[in-house]
Amino acid sequence: MPRPQPQPHPYLWAVSPIASQLSPPNVIDGRYKIVAPQIWQDIYSERSPQLPNPIPDRCLPYLHLYPYRLHLPEIYGICSFNNSLILLLNNIPTDDRGLLYPTLEEAWPDASGLRQIYWLWQILHLWNPLGDRGVAASLLVEDNLRVEGWRLRLRELFTNSERLGNSQARSQGGIAVAKAATVVTLRQLGESWTSLARSAHSEIAPKLEAIAAELKRDAITYTTLGKTLNQLLLEQAARKPLRIQIASATDTGPQQLSNEDSYYPTAEELSRNGSQEPGSLISHLMLVCDGIGGHEGGEVASQLAIQSLKLQVRALLAESVEDPELMPPDLVEEQLTAIVRIANNLICFRNDEQKRESRRRMATTLVMAIQLPQQVANLASGVGNSHELYLVHVGDSRAYWITENYCQLLTVDDDVTTREIRLARSLPITAAQRPDAGALTQALGTREADRLRPTIQRFIIEEDGILLLCSDGLSDNQLLEEYWAEFAPNVLAGRQSLENAIEYLIKLANQKNGHDNTSIVAALYSVSAQYSELVNPDKFPSPSQEIPSEFESQLPLEPSNGNGWVGADLPLKMPAMERDFDREASPLEVEIEEKTEVWGEEKVRYSTPSIDPEDLPEAVKVASENEIGSLFEDVDLEEGLISEEEGEISALRGQQTWVWVVGIFVLLSLVGAIAFVLKGRLDRGQNIFPSWPIPTEETEE
Repeated sequence: MPRPQPQPHPYLWAVSPIASQLSPPNVIDGRYKIVAPQIWQDIYSERSPQLPNPIPDRCLPYLHLYPYRLHLPEIYGICSFNNSLILLLNNIPTDDRGLLYPTLEEAWPDASGLRQIYWLWQILHLWNPLGDRGVAASLLVEDNLRVEGWRLRLRELFTNSERLGNSQARSQGGIAVAKAATVVTLRQLGESWTSLARSAHSEIAPKLEAIAAELKRDAITYTTLGKTLNQLLLEQAARKPLRIQIASATDTGPQQLSNEDSYYPTAEELSRNGSQEPGSLISHLMLVCDGIGGHEGGEVASQLAIQSLKLQVRALLAESVEDPELMPPDLVEEQLTAIVRIANNLICFRNDEQKRESRRRMATTLVMAIQLPQQVANLASGVGNSHELYLVHVGDSRAYWITENYCQLLTVDDDVTTREIRLARSLPITAAQRPDAGALTQALGTREADRLRPTIQRFIIEEDGILLLCSDGLSDNQLLEEYWAEFAPNVLAGRQSLENAIEYLIKLANQKNGHDNTSIVAALYSVSAQYSELVNPDKFPSPSQEIPSEFESQLPLEPSNGNGWVGADLPLKMPAMERDFDREASPLEVEIEEKTEVWGEEKVRYSTPSIDPEDLPEAVKVASENEIGSLFEDVDLEEGLISEEEGEISALRGQQTWVWVVGIFVLLSLVGAIAFVLKGRLDRGQNIFPSWPIPTEETEE
């Protein structure tokens, strides 16, 4: 699987005492252009930078914390200047012009109360991981905390011993001058929050001041702080409206003959369910699974995962709506982990049943988004949606958050590159150059449940935006990062439909990548007071008009069905979920029928060796032997509904046939009667049409 291409001419943060003294327009080491103090640009990024060997201790925190790259920078390389080594960081909080995003303190006064609490929540979320690596002090340096919209970002990492007392963070080499680590406490966090609490929105300021005061007195634990801040966060979020619009599509791709992707909801399901009513599964669950193991394996694995996850998430959503008590994030994460592991064991059981070993084992990636509609009491409307969005991720299918201002990758691939960086075996550039860099390190179905480590993240929807889930047919080669601005502003402004945008991305993926299946599920979330007015999408340029002319000859054909597009001159392999309508050809039904026969008590225990059904959370309704069968009953129910629809259609067609038969009989009878009358008049020598003269010899002459 191709790795993302490096950003051309990236902006870097130079970490060294001497770097802060260098100013533009100097060029360092013949390749690094100084844009601003400590902000450099690599003008020869096609060449590998100088790398330290062996990896020094000062680089280890950046490597171990790589899974938090949504918030943290990463190591790019080093360079030498005046006999001093300068550490260069990539993925830094700058815009496309190399300007640093505002500090938390600078952005604080203009932010909403919800966003202010959300920033503090992210600091708390990073506190333990950074503390474990001795760099929690990075969260106490005001100038080091930058914000890009909702997202908190760090400019660099400081060891705890480097925490400076003044409010202006002087970068003295970051962890390049590490000393003996010291303990950073919650009391110091409370001190750094005190000024923020005083200047917060009036509706939340008293509560934040109370939290800061308790922190400074050591009167509150980390766990209690998390619960208090979470309650305050959800109360603020519930004051906002939340509207959801979902669209999806899949395509086999110009170089593939079959589609191993499965996803939910499909275009047919969206059409069948109409308005996507609030509270329904279809408006709160999004899934993309990229099957592994060939047509006979990966396709089945991705379908099994989709069906299992749908049933279990339905139970979780029902509990979240009915339970008056809010489920804390850690409990939700435990339930989601159990849900994913049960889906994993369904696929493992099938592999064991078919005696699939090693590379022959079928598997699937997973990216799942759940908008958990917990009911939160608020003064404005009584009860509101908590606006929580949980992402569950295994493999290299991805999730993006896109607004009119930015496109943010929310997930980190489970591949060899990530493993080598996280274990501090390689620097990012070195790891990405491995021949097996894109090989997956985990997927559903390849191992026992207790060895599966799904990544689970919790976000709050507090701005209008597009959540996009996709398989690697779209995400490879940073395609979305390059083209998001071509559609996102129009969709968010109501000038283009979400369906039209997905159509554009499917075509773009086939042209620019084209090596794999492409599946996309996207949700447009709106928290603004009013909807934007959507005009007729037919008035807008088609996707082919927005794509460079040199690719027009490769454009796909018109959609052959409502679920996907097929590449030119290639046979269409119907997407997995669409084939459910073909009862004889559907591999899913065959798999489910076999599963119904074999799922007994012994089989359940065998397929879930690491999960005791009694130990699973109550919300996971498929945890017991009796309830696991409901997974397949759910599929049978859907197929039963389809059968009833087919029966109604057949009956209607039968009625229409009888109407035609009777009509034809009456018409033939009428024609026969007219012919009989005419024949009688001719036999008697009478004129058929009395107003016309009967021909005689005289008239003929």
